[in-house]
Amino acid sequence: MSLHDRLSEDLKLAMKSHDQLRKDVIRMIKAAILNKEVELKRDLDDAEMSRVMTTLVKQRRESVEQFEKAQRTELAAKERKEIEIIETYLPKPLSPQELETIVTSVIAETESHSLKDMGMVMKAVMARLAGQSIDGKQVSELVKSKLS
Repeated sequence: MSLHDRLSEDLKLAMKSHDQLRKDVIRMIKAAILNKEVELKRDLDDAEMSRVMTTLVKQRRESVEQFEKAQRTELAAKERKEIEIIETYLPKPLSPQELETIVTSVIAETESHSLKDMGMVMKAVMARLAGQSIDGKQVSELVKSKLS
């Protein structure tokens, strides 16, 4: 079952079970995917849909941070619940060990030795991780630590 079909089926189930939060989140995901499809003028594959959802998760995490600074715990809790729902549609994230293995192999393949090569390494690592739910900041810190 494609991710698009799964979202549609889960939306129907959420409507039948009167799960308002899940229904709202799935509609938001579908809207974000539709916006990206209109922007690109083509249908998205599952990997591209995952990237859209990863962006949504990142936005929610930033919102949680802002709500906590403003001491709005009820809004931060709602955003965390939205993150949990979105993450059910994302592929299983890589473990830190798997990520480190990928970064190490890319550094060896590109024969990089200094921070000057960081851009080239990051590009290669992110290409290899396409479709994965991964935080670019985490990858960047790992690459930087390996190259210095």
